Amino acid sequence: MSKHEKSIEEAPLSRRAREQRERILSAAQQCFVKYGFHAASMANIAEAAEMSAGLIYRYFPNKSAIVLAIIEQQTEIELEDIRALSASTDFTEALVEAFAIWSKPTPDMRMMNAALFLETSAEATRDPQVAEAIQHADDLCFAEFRAWLARPREQGGVGMTAALSERRSLVFLCMIEGLAVRAARDPSMDLDLLRGALAEVMPRLIEE
Repeated sequence: MSKHEKSIEEAPLSRRAREQRERILSAAQQCFVKYGFHAASMANIAEAAEMSAGLIYRYFPNKSAIVLAIIEQQTEIELEDIRALSASTDFTEALVEAFAIWSKPTPDMRMMNAALFLETSAEATRDPQVAEAIQHADDLCFAEFRAWLARPREQGGVGMTAALSERRSLVFLCMIEGLAVRAARDPSMDLDLLRGALAEVMPRLIEE
């Protein structure tokens, strides 16, 4: 079992309990983006979720527990997306699409808001549990990326050697995280310019 702080999600949840939990996490993400992690209060989250603060505390004992749950949730989404990659994936377009979503966030977006990514990254420098959770998420995503790049092409991978897939995985993750930061800082970036820039380097990253 993970050493991360857990709340009642350790026990099997009813459908209603899962829906309530998702509602809280969605509201919390909106509040963290709007106010920042430390300025957002449980009262703010309760108001955004349209439920009492007391009910929220039944699911999450504090804000750190909510952040940990958000990181865990987003990690599962990222792993699903990496597993869906194949040798035929147009990675340039995939990154442009991701940037477009980050630069124009909506409350129901599937991927983590770019501003929230920065908030959680900053919180990792202050909260050891958040730092551990992010490191665990990074390790999982790095391993999944590396496995995809090393997998034979006939099995949907790219067919790189183990050493090369490790180096390229690091570059890909740095690129993706960099785009998230850029989306938060420059959401109006010309997508055609971005597409052209990525198209210049992407073939060299994918080739063996």
